[in-house]
Amino acid sequence: MTRSRLSRRLERQTKKSIILSVLGIVLTLVLLAKFGIPFLANVSYLLLGGKDTPEIKIKNMFVSPPVFDALPSATNSANLKVSGNASEKQIITLYINGEVVDKTDTNDRGLFEFDDIKLSEGENLIQAKAKNNDKDKQESDFSSSYTVIFKKNAPSLSIDSPSPNQSFSKDDKFATVRGKTDPGVRITVNDFWAIVDSEGSFSYNLPLKGGENKIKVVAIDEAENKTEKEVTVTSSQ
Repeated sequence: MTRSRLSRRLERQTKKSIILSVLGIVLTLVLLAKFGIPFLANVSYLLLGGKDTPEIKIKNMFVSPPVFDALPSATNSANLKVSGNASEKQIITLYINGEVVDKTDTNDRGLFEFDDIKLSEGENLIQAKAKNNDKDKQESDFSSSYTVIFKKNAPSLSIDSPSPNQSFSKDDKFATVRGKTDPGVRITVNDFWAIVDSEGSFSYNLPLKGGENKIKVVAIDEAENKTEKEVTVTSSQ
């Protein structure tokens, strides 16, 4: 009986050791994939309480990538302000579509800012790297990226119905406003949101009042460019 209990206890300890070993290997692989060998070397060195000696000297200290403040997905301005944070007194290099466009230093709180960055029309892939401002000049990987679309042209807009100066009888309670714009554009009819399909066709049933009715249609794209058109109809209610 004593031997059986001992065997079970040894079996449990063996299973526990195997599980802990597997978890340790998985954690090491995850850290290696995310941060690389230099980071693991730094952690191991610090945990062992090492000091710089002729035999052991860690040169490749891990540098965290900078983090951007939120950026718009689209804009109608060719100039963009980019800000964020990193470690204090680092050099931040800004890239757009893979090209270096500017550099700046972080302040004593790790904040950085780029004013009036010039955008190209269309998509702009924005990334940055951080570099230590010391003799080793260790540099981070690329930051997370943002894609900002610069659009300067207003969306197209046509109103197919009703026609200008169209008359409605007293039995017509609504005027169906139909038209066409660009895909992905929002439409308002007298400040009410209209239904827009994937091809840019829209419709809205606008209640009529007696006499003159002004119908204003506004197309708004993702960069907040606007196109407005207006028609006037009459109702005999």
